[in-house]
Amino acid sequence: MAALPNNLPETPASERVGDLLSEALRQIRITGSLQYCYMPSGAWITDATPGAYKPRDAIGFHIMTAGTCWLELEGVRTVLEAGDIAAFPFGTPHWIGAGDGGRLIDPGGDLPPAPWRETPILRYESEGPIVRILCGYIQCEAMNFRHFSQLLPTLIHVRTLQAGATDWLAATIKQIVAEVDHPQGGGRSVLERLTELAFLEVLRRQILAADASSTGWLAAIQDPALSRCLHFIHSDPGHDWSVEKLAAASGLSRSALCDRFAKLLQSSPMHYIRDWRLFLASVRLRSGSASIAEIALDAGYAAEAAFNRAFSRRYGKPPALWRKTSAA
Repeated sequence: MAALPNNLPETPASERVGDLLSEALRQIRITGSLQYCYMPSGAWITDATPGAYKPRDAIGFHIMTAGTCWLELEGVRTVLEAGDIAAFPFGTPHWIGAGDGGRLIDPGGDLPPAPWRETPILRYESEGPIVRILCGYIQCEAMNFRHFSQLLPTLIHVRTLQAGATDWLAATIKQIVAEVDHPQGGGRSVLERLTELAFLEVLRRQILAADASSTGWLAAIQDPALSRCLHFIHSDPGHDWSVEKLAAASGLSRSALCDRFAKLLQSSPMHYIRDWRLFLASVRLRSGSASIAEIALDAGYAAEAAFNRAFSRRYGKPPALWRKTSAA
C-alpha cells in the first residue's frame, strides 16, 4: 500500500463530510461588495439583472426588508416577502416588480457616483404599498472552483420569517437594516461582515438542503470512498499525490477510483487535484504578495511557464493579469 502523509490520521466519515463542507464554506468570504437600498411604491418593474460592473465571481442578491413583490426568472414568478433573501450565483437575468403594468424604474442607473461614504437609499414615491429592498453583490472566491459552483442553482431563495419560528438570520437582516439607516463610524466594515455572515448561512442552508444527485461534488463527498480521498486532497493539497496513493487512501483499486471520479465528478483524480491547486493559487494571487514563481511551485509546477499556461487555460488570463485585475 502506498504511504500516506504522516500528519493525516484517519477521520470518521461524518467528520470527513463536515470537514469538506467547512473547507468549501471557508473560501466564501467577501473580497469586494456593493450594496444599495431602494424603496419603490405602487406598481413598478425593474430589470434587476446584475450590471456589467459586477465581477465574474460575484453573487448578486436582493434582501427584502419591507413589503412584498414578485421576482420573475426564466419565466417563473416567485413571491418575495419581508425577511426573504434571493441570491443569484450566476447573474441570471431576471425582473422584479409589484403589480402589473407599472412604471419602469432603474435604481442601478440612478445611483450617485461611487465611492459612497454611506449606503445609497433611493426612493420612488407613488400611491400604494411601499417595498424596501437591499440590493448588491458579494464576491465569493469559491465560485471559481467549478466543483463547488456546480452545486448551486440559478436562484437561491431563503425565507427567514416563518410563522411561529425564530430564525437568527432574520435578526441579522434587521441589524443590516439598522447599519444602513443609522450609519456610524466603521459602519461599512460592519455591514460587510454582517452581509458575509448572512450569505455564509444562506449558502450553507442551500447545500445542506440539496438532494445529493447521482453526480456532482455533493454526491462525491457523501460517497464513503471518495469522501476519504477528497479529505486527504483538501487536507494536504501540496503533497506529492499519485493515483496509487489516493487509491490507497480511498480503499479502492486504481481503476475503481478513476471510474468513480469519472462517474461522480466528471474528472480524473489528478485533474481534480490540478483544479483545486489552481483555485488555491487564484486565492493567493488575489489576496497575498507571494511571487508567481513561489505560487507556481506550491501548485505543483516546477516551471513558471507551465503554471502560466495551465492557469490561463482555467481562468482565461495569465496569473500576473489575474492578480492585477483582481486588485483593481
